[in-house]
Amino acid sequence: MSQAINQGDVSANIRDQVAEIEFFHPLSNSLPGRVLAKLAQAITDAGENEEVAIIILRSAGERAFCAGASFDELISINDFETGKKFFSGFANVINAMRKCPKLIIGRVQGKAVGGGVGLASSVDYCFATTHAAVKLSELAVGIGPFVVGPAVERKLGLSGMSELAINATEWRDAEWAYQKGLYNHIFDTAEEMDEAIAELAGKLKRSNPEAMRLLKKVFWKGTEDWDELLSERAAMSGKLVLSDFTRNAIQAFKKK
Repeated sequence: MSQAINQGDVSANIRDQVAEIEFFHPLSNSLPGRVLAKLAQAITDAGENEEVAIIILRSAGERAFCAGASFDELISINDFETGKKFFSGFANVINAMRKCPKLIIGRVQGKAVGGGVGLASSVDYCFATTHAAVKLSELAVGIGPFVVGPAVERKLGLSGMSELAINATEWRDAEWAYQKGLYNHIFDTAEEMDEAIAELAGKLKRSNPEAMRLLKKVFWKGTEDWDELLSERAAMSGKLVLSDFTRNAIQAFKKK
């Protein structure tokens, strides 16, 4: 098993009612199953912590927000159950954000690919820099954005999601993502973005927690079936990743 699968981590720091959850991986913040499991748990724990009023989801580093699924782990999958379990990791993170009773602010400092777009789509309010281009590359490696699709469609609409899903090798810039509703604000620098995040978090932590909890339920109305839906989607991806077509596509993609 590749060393990359065992790399990466998640940290959670609570300060003055704000929980900052940060994930990291040396390969452009890609997400192996182990890191996905830690991320889902950290979000759930922060949601249950009475000392936390607001959650900020971020990744480490400057250039990449999240490169999506770990290719090293994808090519190591040899059976359906392992495949479904891996893709269920993304489903679990999205569902953890959906069910979390606290509002989650996203901080997207750089490019987001595949599952990274899914994460940005699942926060409740998203800040980004002008470097935060997006791409759903799944079809280009023989799969498809099945697990993250519902979250992306919820934010971008079917038109925006299908544009990304079909034209899987082309980046859309941060301005495109802002116009489509994925990002609420975009900034030239991370410093400006962080100032705006701190300002909003400061306002929100003084807001009525019960009102924010009820608002969150309103925002996510119509997604009550996502436990089942995303599990079905994980099964679709878990089956596709076993095909020779997908294995060859992933190997070719890794060599680029």
